[in-house]
Amino acid sequence: MKKNIKEFIGAILVMLQPKKAEILIQKGISFNVKNELKLSDRLMRAALLKNVEKKKDFNVLAEYHENFWKETGSKYFSDKENVLQDFFLPKCIPVFEKLQNLLKDTTQNFHTIVEIGTGTGDVLNYLSTELPQIGRFVGIDLSVEQIDFNKKKYEQNNKMEFVATDGLIWAKENGTSNMIFFTSGGVLEYFTEQRLQQLFSYLNQLGPIIFIAIEPIGKNIDFNKNPSSQPYGIERSFSHDYVRLFQNAGFNLWHQSKVEGYQNEAYFGLFGAKNR
Repeated sequence: MKKNIKEFIGAILVMLQPKKAEILIQKGISFNVKNELKLSDRLMRAALLKNVEKKKDFNVLAEYHENFWKETGSKYFSDKENVLQDFFLPKCIPVFEKLQNLLKDTTQNFHTIVEIGTGTGDVLNYLSTELPQIGRFVGIDLSVEQIDFNKKKYEQNNKMEFVATDGLIWAKENGTSNMIFFTSGGVLEYFTEQRLQQLFSYLNQLGPIIFIAIEPIGKNIDFNKNPSSQPYGIERSFSHDYVRLFQNAGFNLWHQSKVEGYQNEAYFGLFGAKNR
């Protein structure tokens, strides 16, 4: 009831202040970074998200998320806890240890690691020291400001490069065989199911590809009942059935596990996939 009231009031505010609503949309409404949104902004945000979800206009919902990471991403990362120390190292290392074994057991020469949604670049930098057999590490992010910051921060690491772009666009322009792609802590959740399936399918046709996805999945979502991607949580990002989407694209899973306790609304799924 309380949620419905907030969304109703927010809808009225959107009608009364359409220019303000448009400004919110352009800046992105995924998160309330540093509590900058006023009460009226938060009410409008709730109404806008509810409206697109009710219409199942997931492309518009994805645009809202894209706007946020382009315009507000660097501010979000500056206020974020240490993802490398607090999440990646204690919870995600096992899948990369398995990756090490996978690389030792294959005759294929994997030469590049690409992180989609690199944020601060800390995880990518760590991997550049732990995987000496890989010569190139590419960090992709939508935030131009964050990418410029990363370039200066890691200018001494000649293995690393950073690019401000979208992951699917980068893959289509630069993807080759024998690359390793990964996300850590939630990136693919902002792709629509259609775009994510397009990404996986495109990568599969390039040749040997490894993909590691570390992504949140809503706790109340049951893909056995509904396999389609579904919005979840306060920001309405997408829970995807990664097993199905990888397999549809021609990938086989070599790792699958979950991490609980980092979000009230979701757990993190860890997926390792290889196509051949």
